Amino acid sequence: MTTTTPARPARTGPPAAVPTPAGPRRASTRVPLWLAVPALVSLLVTAGYPAVAGVALAFTDSSLARPLRAFAGFDNFVAAAESVAFGGSLLRSALFAVLATALGLVAGVAAALALHARGGRFGLLGAVLLLPMVTPPVSVGVAWKLLLAPVGGALTGLWDAFSVPGFNPLGSGPGAFATLVLIHAWQWTPLVTLLVFAALLGVPAELREAAALDGAGWWRTLRSVVAPVVAPTVVAAAVLQLVIAFKVFDLVTVVTAGGPGVSTIVASFEVFRTAFRGSFEVGTAAAETLVLGVLVGLVLGVAGLVTRRVRGADE
Repeated sequence: MTTTTPARPARTGPPAAVPTPAGPRRASTRVPLWLAVPALVSLLVTAGYPAVAGVALAFTDSSLARPLRAFAGFDNFVAAAESVAFGGSLLRSALFAVLATALGLVAGVAAALALHARGGRFGLLGAVLLLPMVTPPVSVGVAWKLLLAPVGGALTGLWDAFSVPGFNPLGSGPGAFATLVLIHAWQWTPLVTLLVFAALLGVPAELREAAALDGAGWWRTLRSVVAPVVAPTVVAAAVLQLVIAFKVFDLVTVVTAGGPGVSTIVASFEVFRTAFRGSFEVGTAAAETLVLGVLVGLVLGVAGLVTRRVRGADE
């Protein structure tokens, strides 16, 4: 006699969850906030305190001997706006920054392309080209002042060879201003060269090979393949160059001291003169500093819009 076991009814509910073995717990990636305290304190000391002190001086009647004497409102800003010397120095600073940046960009991009054409290695020649950038500006100014001295200067023989004995490029206002622009561009062109050379290394070789197969020449490859990749770096280098050029001070102090006359007095040097020479008006100098900061901020804002458009075009 055989017995049959009844069939089990089909399960209609959701399947039971299968227990999974517990793996290793993931470590937390959050950094404790107290580790940032030293950096925050350093930032407050080096940036926060000078900023607050500068604003306080700009709105008070302050001299070098007696700072923060009384609240002056916008009197210091009115004095800065009415100062013919400061207005002229702002124009000279803007002209200096634009000329030095344009010259440094052209020379830096050309040098980067030449170095990259040697085979993509920076090499000893590239390291030598970086020497002006790592030299202190004071040393650069002293060296060029000795080179350009009309009597006993190292370039005196060169002027004689061109039949211009006793030539002094620092003897006239336009000549001194142009000389400072050239010296500044010479010192900071290596920064552009280094940045653009690094960007050139990021251009895919496949794009160059595809352009060559399509019959594109050197100029067409540079314009259609290399330029879109390098353009954001060039714009960033231009912004850095503008900031550095607006801050130029030690080069002017060493080479020309603002002369001849007032032809090379830029805004930073005029702020120094207002605060530490003559009447020692520290409050007015602080107001001039804030005005200069606003001007630089506007220039950087325009540069930022250009950068966004360049990146948007590339994307």
